[in-house]
Amino acid sequence: MTVLLAGLCTVDLVQRVAELPSPGEKVQSLGVEVAAGGPATNAAVTVAALGEEAVLVTALGRHPLAGLARADLAAHGVRVVDIAPEQDEPPAVSAVAVRDRDGERTVVSRNAGSNPGAMPSELPDGVRAVLVDGHLPRLALGVARWARDRGVPVVLDAGSWKPVLDDLLPLVDIAACSARFRAPGPSLRERGVPTVVVTNGPGPVRWETSDDAGEIEVPRVPAVDTLGAGDVWHGALVHGVGRFGLPELIRFANGVAAEKVRHAGPRTWVPEVGKLGVR
Repeated sequence: MTVLLAGLCTVDLVQRVAELPSPGEKVQSLGVEVAAGGPATNAAVTVAALGEEAVLVTALGRHPLAGLARADLAAHGVRVVDIAPEQDEPPAVSAVAVRDRDGERTVVSRNAGSNPGAMPSELPDGVRAVLVDGHLPRLALGVARWARDRGVPVVLDAGSWKPVLDDLLPLVDIAACSARFRAPGPSLRERGVPTVVVTNGPGPVRWETSDDAGEIEVPRVPAVDTLGAGDVWHGALVHGVGRFGLPELIRFANGVAAEKVRHAGPRTWVPEVGKLGVR
């Protein structure tokens, strides 16, 4: 079966440093790596690492930088559907510094730019779950409506409030957001989302449905690299949809994300996470 993930794909330039620089300061990096990034993209790599077919629908185009992202995704088993193959402008780029001693990071990024994010003409058969991140609004809405028409569950990575969420939330089955997420006006549950999950870094993950609520502790592990840990968590969540009940689903995602933060670098975690997949 297939998990479909729709949203942002960036090119991440990741440098590991002894200390994060202060304004005006220059520091030497301990190492540098280039990888594809973005919420839906890292979630797609996670799904593929866990042993399931991952199809990423995104906007990359034909700029030379896009080839870096394509090569990384191909190497990690992610199939890409590019909705903007004729786009000449560079893809979204993120400059990342990761502090060596505790995995904390700073990120300077440019997101999806002017691409409207239209739906592709065809989507794959056999899709059993969908994740959208809302960064390409028309794409997110189109994919969510496509999934709703077919009875396929939709997971939203609600990293920050975006105007498209007013229309997108009624199509979502599980909204997963961070403790910093703020919705204007009614809460996500009041907006009709059946299940809302709130992550809080190393703190407990809270969840709420129409008739129950609770929280799940996060495994305590030494943090080596926190970059993309939330994206990995979302990828594990959508991989586990339909395989676990809600508390077990959150425990599974917590365990996968905990494994990720134990490894330095954008992709060194992949082999270990691969051992945790549910076949």
